Amino acid sequence: MLRLGRHSFAGDATLMMAIVNRTPDSFYDQGATWVEDKAFERVVEVVEQGAEIVDIGGIKAAPGAEIGVEEEKERVVAFVARVREAFPDVVISVDTWRAEVGRAVCEAGADLLNDAWGGNDPGLAEVAAEFDAALVCTHVGGARPRTRPHRVAYDDVVASAISHTVGEAERAVGLGVARESVLIDPAHDFGKTTRHSLEVTRRLDEMVATGWPVLVSLSNKDFVGETLDLPVGERLTGTLAATAIAAWHGARVFRVHQVVETRQVVDMVASIAGTRAPVRSVRGLA
Repeated sequence: MLRLGRHSFAGDATLMMAIVNRTPDSFYDQGATWVEDKAFERVVEVVEQGAEIVDIGGIKAAPGAEIGVEEEKERVVAFVARVREAFPDVVISVDTWRAEVGRAVCEAGADLLNDAWGGNDPGLAEVAAEFDAALVCTHVGGARPRTRPHRVAYDDVVASAISHTVGEAERAVGLGVARESVLIDPAHDFGKTTRHSLEVTRRLDEMVATGWPVLVSLSNKDFVGETLDLPVGERLTGTLAATAIAAWHGARVFRVHQVVETRQVVDMVASIAGTRAPVRSVRGLA
């Protein structure tokens, strides 16, 4: 079983985590959901498309203007409360590395804290434990928040990702986070070159084999763009190819911009693997 705050899912369920940016400068949508009502329209859209999780973020990952704690809270806390009231059955995730922000969004109704920066603030896991929230533990190779990788090197990037994320997961459980509420994420692009991200995709089964549910955030990332030499707006096909590999290896949660296309890929992979029946199967049987 996977338990995300007040919501529980079967052990073999695959979940769509739709990205909702409360930022004026996100790399993908360039601020399309910066205005609160536009962000709420995005939530309505992705819920109608079948997303089980909405992941709300108030700061873009890339370098840029400094966003303090209070400004980050202004961007996300009231919005979380609005989404919670409108969609009681949807898992609300917040993309933050700060414990203070994590506390405020949990008070507003968040179910999941998506720590994209690898435990930079160790207090975030303590907040998750206090509020019985779920937690994503990521691998960034020691990178500081909102920095780009520069000549990073690993003896074995997958071994590093496993060691760090499993260590953070066990620490979280030790602090009181429910074991069934912790996920691990290799964090494609974060603290990694394109070749590193390709390798963790190719060997994702090794992370799945740890027994911790694996979340992947592949959508329109730079490793896809560099691999195919494509700009941000033209990376969907490459993203879906990487998604199929991750699904085949057993990833459980997919953080995405395109919900419908990703769900179709994940479901098709599950049917090929034999873990999901076709919706209908009449060809050759009439």
